[in-house]
Amino acid sequence: MNRILTFGLMAGLIVAVPMFAMIALNPDPHNTTSSQIIGFTLMFVALSLVFVGVKSHRDKALGGVIKFVPALLVGLGISAVAAVIYVVGWEITLALTNYTYADTYAQGMIDAARAKGATAAEIEKMTADMAAFQKQYANPLFRVPVTFIEIFPVGALISLISAAVLRNPRVLPARHAVA
Repeated sequence: MNRILTFGLMAGLIVAVPMFAMIALNPDPHNTTSSQIIGFTLMFVALSLVFVGVKSHRDKALGGVIKFVPALLVGLGISAVAAVIYVVGWEITLALTNYTYADTYAQGMIDAARAKGATAAEIEKMTADMAAFQKQYANPLFRVPVTFIEIFPVGALISLISAAVLRNPRVLPARHAVA
């Protein structure tokens, strides 16, 4: 449990802190594409700690051997903790930016549609869709689960891969201290 919390907290902070900086300090809040690319890259980098955490558990607690299911459960635990930290970080970011993200995102999507030469009917539909999104996103019972599922499936996939790879004790074998 200690490794799950430690690696999950580190992974969550690796993605939450830069995310806050990107949103709070973004000079161009309408440029959501590059923010999304950076955000998902940060998620992948942060969730690489799932692999490190499972390996650490295998090597330090289990003597270098772990079965698939226990490895998967450790990975999912790390992923869940990271996702919760990510959600909390996102909620703090929203609060500190006066919950303007949905408005900025919606306007950015409408502006992008206009820039691509969308017709008046397409702009009208996009505007209606974005108004519906803003209303939904204002509700934390919608927003929190959506935020959680932005990151957790990536962690689940990395957990599956980590469990499949690390169940073989010959893959990155534990190093034993030399006296």
